Amino acid sequence: MKLAILSAAIAGASAFAPSTTAPQLTALRMSEVEEVAAPVAAVEEVAEPAMPEAELVAPLNYWVPDESAPCFGLPGAVAPLGFFDPLGFSKGKDVDGVKRLREAEVMHGRVAMMATIGYLIGESTPTITYGMDVHHTIANNQIPEVPGTVLFPFFLAINIAEATRAAIGWVEPGLGPLFTLRKTYYPGDIGFGAGFKPTNAKDFNTMQTKELQNGRLAMLAAA
Repeated sequence: MKLAILSAAIAGASAFAPSTTAPQLTALRMSEVEEVAAPVAAVEEVAEPAMPEAELVAPLNYWVPDESAPCFGLPGAVAPLGFFDPLGFSKGKDVDGVKRLREAEVMHGRVAMMATIGYLIGESTPTITYGMDVHHTIANNQIPEVPGTVLFPFFLAINIAEATRAAIGWVEPGLGPLFTLRKTYYPGDIGFGAGFKPTNAKDFNTMQTKELQNGRLAMLAAA
């Protein structure tokens, strides 16, 4: 009986004794929370990359490059063939490449038009080279017969014209990629005949197309 009363007294006293397990569990749980929260605090905010602004292209003789159109919308395609490039020279070209092709086409067309007139005049018209007499020789055979005093100023004028065209339209070597036209240069527009240039897009495209068509025909004729 005494043993039972003693056991009950010890059990009742232990109920009021301070517990040591609760603080240990609380400290453990707090350390776990700190370890989980630490990586979250270390994450820095990453700024979103700024989207590049669309490049504004100033019109060149009323022309603005259009990626959806052949040759970026340059004039020169006429009926019935429309855009005619059977060998695909312009395929895959960027704006600079297309401008170079158009520059070459315009300049070769202009030279061919002058050459065609030269053939007609040289073979059927009195010229100062032959003392104002009609020299009945085909034009290709007349060149070796022209005196050097006449050929020298002729070739000098050609060199000056080509140097002027290069200075106006082409990027200088060392200041950019080689064989690149200036961004502000329209193919073939060297400022000659500015008084005849149309003042609206429709008339300019019409005049440009006429020049291209005449140049293409002249290249075939001179060939």
